Amino acid sequence: MNSPGLLTLFLAGLVSGSSFCPAETVKDREGAVRGDQAALATDARWIYNDFQRGFGEAQRSGKPLLVVLRCVPCLACGGIDGQVIDRATDLGPLLDQFVCVRVINANALDLARFQFDYDLSFSTLFFNGDGTLYGRFGSWAHQKNALDRSTEGYRRALEGALELHRNYPANQAVLDGKQGLPVPYRTPVDLPTLAGKYQLDLDWKGKVVPSCVHCHQIGDAFRTGFRERGEVIPSQWIYPQPAPEAVGLTLESGQRARVQSVSSGSPAEAAGIQPGDDLLTVSGQSILSPADVSWALNGAPESGSVAIRMQRSGTAKTVSLGLPVHWRRRSDISRRVGTWEMRAMSMGGLLLEDLSDAERILRGVGTKNLALWVKHVGEYGRHAAAKKAGFQKDDLLVEVDGTTNRISEGELLGQLLQTHRPGETVAVTVVRQGQRVSLTLPQQ
Repeated sequence: MNSPGLLTLFLAGLVSGSSFCPAETVKDREGAVRGDQAALATDARWIYNDFQRGFGEAQRSGKPLLVVLRCVPCLACGGIDGQVIDRATDLGPLLDQFVCVRVINANALDLARFQFDYDLSFSTLFFNGDGTLYGRFGSWAHQKNALDRSTEGYRRALEGALELHRNYPANQAVLDGKQGLPVPYRTPVDLPTLAGKYQLDLDWKGKVVPSCVHCHQIGDAFRTGFRERGEVIPSQWIYPQPAPEAVGLTLESGQRARVQSVSSGSPAEAAGIQPGDDLLTVSGQSILSPADVSWALNGAPESGSVAIRMQRSGTAKTVSLGLPVHWRRRSDISRRVGTWEMRAMSMGGLLLEDLSDAERILRGVGTKNLALWVKHVGEYGRHAAAKKAGFQKDDLLVEVDGTTNRISEGELLGQLLQTHRPGETVAVTVVRQGQRVSLTLPQQ
């Protein structure tokens, strides 16, 4: 095993720096990947970058399998990643009950098994050795704060996975819905937009980083495929793995799925869910973490309802969560790295931000009207299409494709992607220095 000094120095570099932004990476990306390999490839606990070996060891040992998927160059989630791989933390006794695998690139992932939130830079999947998935862990709280080292929610997910493993296969009914869905491609390098550009194995003898398929590229490739075939991008790919907030639920970060708050007027409030409730199953699926809730919501209908079994003050009860039409559009996708390519497709590279009520008052804009401020205008490639069409930074979009009511950037993205095809244009009215200007936004 490598010395603690090397691991400490590597992790310190990983989480150092200023505030997080969606694409913030370490300065020496190549060095970060090689440093991770040097620190962990011979670690007694971790099988490095070989999940197939992990499944084999889980079958041989009878232990459950834990697979950590980590984008090493990305600063996001550096805090929790450091806690999980650091032997000095108190997670050790739990981790030692698993076969532990660390995967740092997506090239060879089995897409039928590894279905999770591809926009996260740190995720964990729990399996039986036979390939049955017990659950998922992935935290946007850590993604937004790279220095967040809290692991209580992770601990509870580990404990829950071990409990499911002890009861397997008698508990198969609560696991069926958690399994991956059929996909037309075996691995990411089989996806048409990635095929021929990447190989199954990393180029350790050359430049490692350029040979790596990042998890977010999986989502990008699927969306591009739909677009190039002239098909509508399904809502599940525009708003992947919806956060519980999309239905009005905020969950406590240190619990499996305990309700912290319920938004007024939301589907969750209408269902009678209250702060302090513990979600036990969603759509019949056992819940280990908020990521499991997101997976269950990802498979929910475009409208209709899902059953939630929960516990309140020691008593279990089941409620029906109603889902209105376009409920997924309430998902906040603004910070997702996968949203950048969708901005190129539908908005020509514009980065938009809904004005706050206070800003609307200052500008004389109604609180119920469309008012999307152009925060950034792309300058390169497909992201320069809006700039070439005449859009400028600080423009205020007040009408898009006939829509004048207040919606978020994410809602607008979904609306345009699902109603327009590449080559079409959309009429837009902006306010620029007090004057209304008519423009056309190209769809790509």
